[in-house]
Amino acid sequence: MSFFENLYNVLLYNPKEPILFNSGFFLYFFLFVLIFNKVFTNYKRAKIIFLTVCSVYFYYKSSGIFFVLVIISSLIDYVAGIVIHNTEVKFKRKAFLILSLVANLGILGYFKYTNFFITNVNMLFSTGYPLQDIFLPVGVSFFTFQSMSYTIDIYRRQLKPEKNFTDFLFFVSFFPQLVAGPIVRASDFLPQIHTRIELSKADIGKALFLIIAGLLKKAVIADYISINFIDRVFDWPLRYTGVENLMALYGYCLQLYCDFSGYSDMAIGLALLMGFRLPDNFNSPYKAATITELWRRWHLSLSSWLRDYLYISLGGNRKGNIRTYINLMITMVLGGLWHGASWNMIIWGFIHGSALAIEKLFKIPEKISKSKIARLFGILITFHVWAFSLLFFRAHSTQHGIDMVHQIFNYFKPEVFLQFVDGYSIVFALIIIGFLSHYTPKRIEEYLKERLTNASLFSQAAILTLVIWIVVQFKSLDVHPFIYFQF
Repeated sequence: MSFFENLYNVLLYNPKEPILFNSGFFLYFFLFVLIFNKVFTNYKRAKIIFLTVCSVYFYYKSSGIFFVLVIISSLIDYVAGIVIHNTEVKFKRKAFLILSLVANLGILGYFKYTNFFITNVNMLFSTGYPLQDIFLPVGVSFFTFQSMSYTIDIYRRQLKPEKNFTDFLFFVSFFPQLVAGPIVRASDFLPQIHTRIELSKADIGKALFLIIAGLLKKAVIADYISINFIDRVFDWPLRYTGVENLMALYGYCLQLYCDFSGYSDMAIGLALLMGFRLPDNFNSPYKAATITELWRRWHLSLSSWLRDYLYISLGGNRKGNIRTYINLMITMVLGGLWHGASWNMIIWGFIHGSALAIEKLFKIPEKISKSKIARLFGILITFHVWAFSLLFFRAHSTQHGIDMVHQIFNYFKPEVFLQFVDGYSIVFALIIIGFLSHYTPKRIEEYLKERLTNASLFSQAAILTLVIWIVVQFKSLDVHPFIYFQF
């Protein structure tokens, strides 16, 4: 096979090898993008067209022909946005808003919830409708929410529509955050397209720090503890003692955080190197003393989206206490369904909705803020409520989650702990390192970021090379996709 045939095959979509930030192909892809992004610095229109094509191609390498969905969703919302803005006829404005919502939610509903609906209909009515062979496009929940929020903002008169379709498509498809967030608001991103952003040394240092942190979180901590311990326990919880089930649950709390925040770190860092600023998506969530605070620290772009476009639309806290609790519950249950089409996710959302309602009912956030000791206990309790909810978030079925709870409470076997530490020494060490780094004060993180920024180019290259070497040492045979790609 010739060089060009090999190159052609590499450039084609391969369902067994979708493009990932931590893959070799992405490194070459991003270097190509970075070089030509610099070449087109003084040619704004050429630069945006180039980056849009690269972004759409990135999604093609992630989901094949379904890259068309991104274009269709963008085209519908682009047209709907213009019509909504240009007319004062209330019926027409509402009709095109509904068109946008139906199109985006229709895409999301078909690909993500069709089989869930069929399964439940079969269970309820003892029917035998066959499940459909439906491919779930990567990150469909992210780009539909991002595109949909654009038309809602225009309908609310909070945003003016984008005049150029290419610019709007670029906003929706921008590849660093396309498949797993952050969910970027048009009001934050679109102005950057029309503004030339000069990167400072501090910006480059921050970008490099985020990329390094993201790689270490994802490829070293999250992947290693998952493959070598957590997956085994969650697959067969009854084969392990309560100690091992509890350690797997704690480990999964860390894995999920490192996997998702690692992606977000890399997305923000990669975007910054191209001159675009994405919002922070995590703020040390396990330092939260209440579930309310946790959702102000975890997946910030989603929690703010749910607040602004769902909770407030339902009435928020403006219609009395009972309605507020109901709105919280609906928001979190639907937030659970956003994460996955299963009853496990509904249970997960119900747990968080209940926790938020209880905290608001008893004014727990206000009480905890008055005492450092109360806050410390709050952090401990909040983490365990979160961990308990993740039993159902991660478990293959509700029964698996119940099995894990059974093992923890009825077959704990504390004497097994030392055997676990000895048999899974690297896993245990990485869990300890992961949590210690998470609870490290922000000032230390800022100090390290500053040192990296002020380091020489040679030193920065040496550090990056060392990190890549470490990643390679921990790498398994397969490159593992990010957890949130399935959402």
